Amino acid sequence: MFNSIAFIGGGVMAEAMIQGLLNKKTITPDGITVSEPREKRRAELIARYNVHTTADNCRAAQQGEIVVLSIKPQILARVLPELKGQLRAEQLLLSIIAGGRIGTIAEGTAHAAVVRAMPNTPAQIGEGVTVWTATASVSERQRAQASAVFQSLGKDIFVDEEKYLDMATAVSGTGPTYVFLVLEALIDAAVHLGFSRDIAHDLVVEMMRGSILFAEKSGKHPAELRNMVTSPGGTSAEAIYQMEKGALRTVLSKAVWAAYQKSRLLGESVGKAEPRHPVDA
Repeated sequence: MFNSIAFIGGGVMAEAMIQGLLNKKTITPDGITVSEPREKRRAELIARYNVHTTADNCRAAQQGEIVVLSIKPQILARVLPELKGQLRAEQLLLSIIAGGRIGTIAEGTAHAAVVRAMPNTPAQIGEGVTVWTATASVSERQRAQASAVFQSLGKDIFVDEEKYLDMATAVSGTGPTYVFLVLEALIDAAVHLGFSRDIAHDLVVEMMRGSILFAEKSGKHPAELRNMVTSPGGTSAEAIYQMEKGALRTVLSKAVWAAYQKSRLLGESVGKAEPRHPVDA
């Protein structure tokens, strides 16, 4: 599918992608180059995965058929000028930067073949979901290459409009945060009842895992599943009453909407140079 890939940034998500690609045998370690400014981090990546590393972004970019922008949003404005005019026409530029608009990246690098993607945290164990889109300049072969990269992290969903990336950021990208908060709250509740924290953790994690697998395999609407386990006047009915009384649905809806609005605001600022202080002008 492809023989080389370069990562601009060697953080957590870049490592998840590297691990996934190697686990799926999509590529060999010799075909991976990572640009990372921290020497200690470069040494870690070499020790764990035997990949090539460098502190030079341009040098890394020259090595990959696919170039992945996996840096923090706040440093994109500094990295884009370094890469401008450095990419070959046949290279695919793939961005996983939250809020990083395709237009900003394409203009900042003077490169037309751009894929923008939103992976999520479970990608670190190959159970993620990545929503992505591509410019018209991305060929069918390059789309297949991008899909192969994302499938190494779990499942991938292609969308034909960039607006869905901000929505995905709020739902699947930020979504693990909602799940972890509920997980934490249920564990704390179990501890409050009298369970040890270890037992509470195992009970809640296994309950959530089993419930999700059951929902996936049953193919039923969540409301149907909820009704299946809610007996009239029973414990589930009482628990649901309290959650509805506390406006749980509304709180979750507001959380997703707030994340969506934040993603849109990020898109307006990511990749733009910080205004210079009057003293520095």
